[in-house]
Amino acid sequence: MSLTSALTIAQQSLQTTSKQTSVLSRNIADASNPDYARRTAVVVSSAPGARSVEIQRAANALLFRQNLSAQSAWSGQSTLYSGIDRLAVAVNGVDNASSASTAIGNLQNALQLYASTPSNQNLGSSVIDAAQQVVRALNDGTDAIQDFRTQADGEISTAVDDLKSLLSQFQDANKAVISATRSGTDASDALDQRDALLKKIADYVPVSTFTRGDNDMVITTKDGTTLFETIPRSVSFTPSAGYTAGTPGNTIYIDNVPVRAGTGGNASADGKLAGLITLRDGVAATMQSQLDEVARGLITAFAETAPSQPDRTGLFTWSGAPAIPAAGTLIDGLAGSIKVNAAMDPSVGGNPVLLRDGGANGAAYIANTDGNASYSQLLIGYGDKLDKPMPFDPSAGITVTSSVSDYAANAIGWFEGQRQQASTNADAKEALASRTAEALSNDTGVNVDQEMSLLLDLEHTYQASARMMKTVDDMLSSLLDAVG
Repeated sequence: MSLTSALTIAQQSLQTTSKQTSVLSRNIADASNPDYARRTAVVVSSAPGARSVEIQRAANALLFRQNLSAQSAWSGQSTLYSGIDRLAVAVNGVDNASSASTAIGNLQNALQLYASTPSNQNLGSSVIDAAQQVVRALNDGTDAIQDFRTQADGEISTAVDDLKSLLSQFQDANKAVISATRSGTDASDALDQRDALLKKIADYVPVSTFTRGDNDMVITTKDGTTLFETIPRSVSFTPSAGYTAGTPGNTIYIDNVPVRAGTGGNASADGKLAGLITLRDGVAATMQSQLDEVARGLITAFAETAPSQPDRTGLFTWSGAPAIPAAGTLIDGLAGSIKVNAAMDPSVGGNPVLLRDGGANGAAYIANTDGNASYSQLLIGYGDKLDKPMPFDPSAGITVTSSVSDYAANAIGWFEGQRQQASTNADAKEALASRTAEALSNDTGVNVDQEMSLLLDLEHTYQASARMMKTVDDMLSSLLDAVG
């Protein structure tokens, strides 16, 4: 081997080692970056005696797809659970202290005390106060639910804007990948950026991908709707200024296809958008329907009756008074409009004695015609009606035949069941997302110990090449000295 050849080999070795060292240093620097895929500098022989370094990016398409799916599922479920948790406190208070069920229980207790001593008008006023608490629970619960739906609608609007921005960024990253692939340059950084954006997109909607020529990626949703193909497809949503009971929420469209919501507290709401729709139009809307049915049941239970006369509203009244709402039929927003009958409310000049004696709707409805101070039949009857089964609208999601007090308790039970189911599924989905992310990181991420070990090997290679160059230099110097 000539000295020139030896020098060339040493130079090539140093250049190769330098490139390999640069790749390892980059790996170590980005070891904590979850969106960074490990690079490997592979030495390739391109011609006799010629070598080059090719940078390869670690990838595992199967694990990446599994992680995207798990991430979408967890995002949707965690959105659902956190929303249900907020809704529970907003409507029912801590430990259900401000719930309609708790207020109805207090009303029953006050009614029993009044029935035991009907001559004590202070107890009559206490019943009216307890009825006001029931009304506040229903009115405030309605306001809280509709405020929550309005907030969820705003979150949907923000999420849609975020998704559109991510798709725009994805377009730029995808172009960079295609350009690098076509030019034969290293596309690793562009691929990292594209994959990172894909993970963020998967937080909002469940995605599936396939790659065409030149590494061009196409994104579809879980149900096959195209989300990105060369350019982002349209994502549209019109937010609402506010909500009232029974008002449906506007639909999110991806490429003119509606985004589907999940069902209740189960795991079908993949992605943040589906989770928010489920909260706004599923859980919150059903909760409102149940409050409306509780209100209808109360109006019916405390109705005034008289021979040959239609039933009329008694202790509780509403916008359709004095008529009683139709049995077993939901009236949207009734819980927001129910109120205590002014004829019985002493705070506005009413007389609580009318609850004991009857007559809020005129003389024909007076039951205690003798004015007996110990008369308690009506009071006992109202208490019995609160525990007597009546029909409820099945669209409210719980039992269709129940007493008012049981129905209110069942409404809380239904909601707690939704929350527990959402919590359990959120924990399971979080665990799966964590495991798939860990598996992907183990397969494509950076192991610092391994990289440091490789760096030591390269250091030895560098030292060997340097010694070779030193030897060649010494030999050349000796030759020059000999010639001189």
